[in-house]
Amino acid sequence: MINILGQVMLYVNNQDESLKFWTEKAGFYLVSEEDNGQGMKWFEIAPTKDAQTSIVLHNKELVAKMSLGVNLETPSLMFFSDNLDKLYKDFTDKNITVGEIVNVPEGKVFNFADNEENYFAVVEKSN
Repeated sequence: MINILGQVMLYVNNQDESLKFWTEKAGFYLVSEEDNGQGMKWFEIAPTKDAQTSIVLHNKELVAKMSLGVNLETPSLMFFSDNLDKLYKDFTDKNITVGEIVNVPEGKVFNFADNEENYFAVVEKSN
């Protein structure tokens, strides 16, 4: 039985720049940094210190060389925020590319791009 989604692998072209984007602009926390000493390193990040699900930033080029058959495409991620308007302003103030806030059946939502122009969405949802 599966009872939780633990990690999402995000394959990026520049791990250091992606780490800066997610921690300095998007407000995520660095949970851990791993380096196997053979050129393979990764960063685990999460939106809160106690989040149950985290994102792991992997080097796309290196993983492609090592892991045949791994889907290296960017996953479609939907984040939740309990104050979408504040988050939208914060992202805008930090020069993050954002789409317009729109109303959908689930509530208000907007999309944003990371440093590599991968788009993700945020919907307003209380915990």
